[in-house]
Amino acid sequence: MYIDPNTGGVLFQALAASLAAITGVLLIFSRRIREGIAKLRRGARKDEDESTKE
Repeated sequence: MYIDPNTGGVLFQALAASLAAITGVLLIFSRRIREGIAKLRRGARKDEDESTKE
């Protein structure tokens, strides 16, 4: 099976661009992501506390 060298270059460029875009989105929205996770953890902790009181 033969893969043209240009195909490898195109695949690398596509993967590099995708990785850069994903990293950029995560960095831009990291604060909101952390706040959302903290809110979910607080909600789960409240549910645990309420179930232990019963």
